[in-house]
Amino acid sequence: MTTRMIRAARMLSALLLVAGLGACDNDDAGMTDPDVTQSFDQVQRLGNPLVSEVFLAKRSHPQHGAIGPDQDAAMIGDELKSFVTGVAGRSQTLANTLASVLLPDMLIVQTDKAVASAGWLTWLPQLGNGWGGRKLPDDVVDLGLLAIFGDPFGIDPSGAVGKAGLTTDNVASDSPFVATFPYLAIRN
Repeated sequence: MTTRMIRAARMLSALLLVAGLGACDNDDAGMTDPDVTQSFDQVQRLGNPLVSEVFLAKRSHPQHGAIGPDQDAAMIGDELKSFVTGVAGRSQTLANTLASVLLPDMLIVQTDKAVASAGWLTWLPQLGNGWGGRKLPDDVVDLGLLAIFGDPFGIDPSGAVGKAGLTTDNVASDSPFVATFPYLAIRN
């Protein structure tokens, strides 16, 4: 996990903690609904960092951040496939498969599966039919590079030949995780 990802995870943990504290209310009347309707502007979303940070051009990031997952296939599907076939030099079959598993861009968690099978993209039957989600030690950059330049689905072995060196960024987590919240190690 890169330092940037760790900082982002810490910030998200802090925001979730603040949001949770703000949601705590000593409402003795037992009311749980807010009195005021509020609306919020979506700024960004990164269910699968691979989608926004690799497949999409920088100019497309605001569009991706502003649309909902229900619009992903129509709005960014062609750009994702174009990256796979053009920049990565892979087959249309792999491009179509990646688009079908990465769009809509959201984390899928199947709570009816064993928690031990949690991991990025593990919900896919081709990759384990697991719990899904993302564990802190999941190296999503390496998994993403493997998806683009390797052959994780067993559908494009000839295209993966000679690309093995592109399936890792050779960067490991630089901090151990801890067993209690916020689970990220404190940096010195």
